[in-house]
This record gives sequence, C-alpha cells and structure tokens, in this order.
Amino acid sequence: MPSTTVTEEKRRLRAELSARARDLSPAARRESDAALFRQLAQLPAFQRAETLFLFLGVGDEPDTLPLIRALHREGKRVLLPRCIPGRRMECRRFTPELPLVSSPFGIPEPPSEAELVPPGEIGFALVPALCYDRRGYRLGHGGGYYDRWLAGFSGFSVGLCRDLLLQSLVPAEEHDLPVHMVVTETLLLPGDAR
Repeated sequence: MPSTTVTEEKRRLRAELSARARDLSPAARRESDAALFRQLAQLPAFQRAETLFLFLGVGDEPDTLPLIRALHREGKRVLLPRCIPGRRMECRRFTPELPLVSSPFGIPEPPSEAELVPPGEIGFALVPALCYDRRGYRLGHGGGYYDRWLAGFSGFSVGLCRDLLLQSLVPAEEHDLPVHMVVTETLLLPGDAR
C-alpha cells in the first residue's frame, strides 16, 4: 500500500506538471518532439534493436505515430501495448493493415488479432510518463501497467521527457522501476541500474 505522503506528493506533482505540459503551444510541442526523436535516434540500443516496444503518444505526450510508421517502413518489428484484464498489458505488433482500436481508456491499441510478442523477444522499450527524474524514475498516470510490465523485461528501456518537465527527484516507491536512460531534447541521462 503506498504511503499517503508519497501518494499526495505524486498527485500534486501530476497536477502541476500536467498544467505545465498543457501550456506548450502546438509549435513548441512539434519542435520538442523533433528534438526528442533526434536524441533517441543517437542511441546505439535504439539503432540496433529489431523489435521495439513503443507507445502511441496521446494528449500532451510526444506524438510517436510518425516514429512508429517510420520504423515500420524500415522493416523493424514495432509493438504497441494492449491492455488486458488484471491491470496488465501485452505487446502486439503494429501493422498499418490492422487498424488500431480504442482501449477501455480511449487510447488506440492494436486489435486482438495482431501478432502477440513475448517480452523476451523485445530489445528496446520506450516507456511513457508524465515526467522523469534524473535517475530514470517516472511519474506515470497511476495505473501501474508499465511497472508491472518492466518487472519482467530484460531489454533496454528508455523514457522520453521534455526538458520542461524533467525533475531532480520523483517520489518513488518500492515497486517503481527506473528506465535505463532518460532522453530529453538536450540530455541523455543514464538511469539507476536495475
């Protein structure tokens, strides 16, 4: 059970950073996204991965759809999360021939007939968050889906975080897992070793 203090601090930080993210103009958001993806493209783990688990950015998150489509065109096996019962998720292959469907949360995800890929076949994972800290800990949206998934993942994990939202320290609990690297528009930060 999370401590009330940590829960309250996460709630406060979510509200503050959500407001900050919403204040970005569409032009500033596009510029930020382009810089984030340029930085990401420099990572050797990203370059060499043949199977990548990404997320489809929604709301104020980076718009990853152009990246997803570009990697698919390059012949990479691109996976997206699909929510399943028990507050878990699985990795399903993105293909333009299979239209995305709306999840219970309203987030587009691959349909159930898309290829299911086990975590052991994935070399690289891009993990969404509202923000990250310099150690690689994230403040997500509170569902715990990625923390549960990361516990069984042995590949290289990366978090995208706009410079505007990067924190020195995010409140973390025992079940929270850091990513291996945080990528901002201007920084590549190694996370805590797991």
